[in-house]
Amino acid sequence: MPRRTDIRTILIIGSGPIVIGQGCEFDYSGTQACKALREEGYRVVLVNSNPATIMTDPAFSDRTYIEPITPETVEKIILREKELGTPIDALLPTLGGQTALNCACALWDKGILQKHGVEMIGADREVIHRAEDREAFRKIVERLGLKQPLSRTVTTMDEAREFLKECGLPAIIRPAFTLGGTGGGIAYNLEEFEEIIRRGLSASMIGQVLIDKSVLGWKEYELEVVRDRKDNCIIVCGIENIDPMGVHTGDSVTVAPIMTLSDKEYQRMRDAAFAIMRAVGVQTGGSNVQFGVCPETGEMVVIEMNPRVSRSSALASKATGFPIARIAAKLAVGYSLDELTNDITGTTSACFEPSIDYVVVKVPRWTFEKFPEADETLTTQMKSVGEAMAIGRTFKEAFQKAIRSMEVKRFGFGLDNNDRWLRQLRAAAVPAGTATSSETRVSRPTEAASADWPIPEDTLLRSSRCRARDASTSCATR
Repeated sequence: MPRRTDIRTILIIGSGPIVIGQGCEFDYSGTQACKALREEGYRVVLVNSNPATIMTDPAFSDRTYIEPITPETVEKIILREKELGTPIDALLPTLGGQTALNCACALWDKGILQKHGVEMIGADREVIHRAEDREAFRKIVERLGLKQPLSRTVTTMDEAREFLKECGLPAIIRPAFTLGGTGGGIAYNLEEFEEIIRRGLSASMIGQVLIDKSVLGWKEYELEVVRDRKDNCIIVCGIENIDPMGVHTGDSVTVAPIMTLSDKEYQRMRDAAFAIMRAVGVQTGGSNVQFGVCPETGEMVVIEMNPRVSRSSALASKATGFPIARIAAKLAVGYSLDELTNDITGTTSACFEPSIDYVVVKVPRWTFEKFPEADETLTTQMKSVGEAMAIGRTFKEAFQKAIRSMEVKRFGFGLDNNDRWLRQLRAAAVPAGTATSSETRVSRPTEAASADWPIPEDTLLRSSRCRARDASTSCATR
């Protein structure tokens, strides 16, 4: 299918300022899309409020607006382009993260796009609703015969309390139409449950949260899927979380390709991802589907889906060499996968699924030292501010390289004196009076020799109580 000739000017919405959960990966995706569309002769108009991005460079678009990403501002831009004689024909909302997606939805819901004759390409409003609305997505999964954790969508505190009687604690709470798990979390008691529900309802664009029965400890996987108008579907990359369910993907150490699934389990997961893509109705572009697998029984459940280029898409693109955002932009304007060339091989089409003979590991980076009052507990709400990726011939090599890439004065896992477990082990292994000078340094009666590893639970509880007491004392003295 040739590219569309009925559209000339395409509006791309960026992701705005860099925040926790939405960073430079969307600048990477948007830059790729701008280049791809201009290659095809389309006129690109870009709106992004963050000037410190590559995509806002004048070379990547025909006109760039450094303006707030709000429906009111975007409507003014549409009117301005019409006055200049270059009306916007289409809006591509799937490359600017949740910010762009929510803004596009608001533009459609207010009738602004229909009023000015602007078409949504890549994913229309109905597709976004089916994927992002927790209740609509749950019904699709059930209709396909797939499983989800026992769950219910609620819009009020009373509905939440009613379902709590059925699912019990701990419970996982995930708001709709948010990025990075904003407003969500894991509730272990009633007080936490009501606090997270209130926070989630406030954070959700439609005032809706999904309450899941706990699947903490299950293995988590995600598949990067691409589909075109001819219903060709491919898996670009499978990613496995080393951390179990209960830790946000952005806060988890991840590895590609998937290491611990049998071929039969992987094919079952692959088929489920394709079925979800088709049922949700994503006609073109990339999506991210997440699964949980019980390590004891092998039971598979569907967690969620993102009908857009996601944070993991940038990782998958770098890991495999398959430019997801670039391909997604070209699919949105009418091309099919078999018509596009794989940029890496230069000879095969984009229909072929990438296959890698190396291992890629991603390790997140936190800066809690800059936020001393922040809760360092990792939950379903993302808290990392960046990440590093490493490539190796084996998992061990890639994992150690990724740790060295974090710039936290660590030379790898178990490779330096900052490793408490290693220092305790070495100190215990050296007989009294026989230590060399370097061994003596390790076995001094400091934190190294006295550290218990793993840290006893009562120590952690005392520490948390002390932090709470210090915080209350600080508040009282203000």
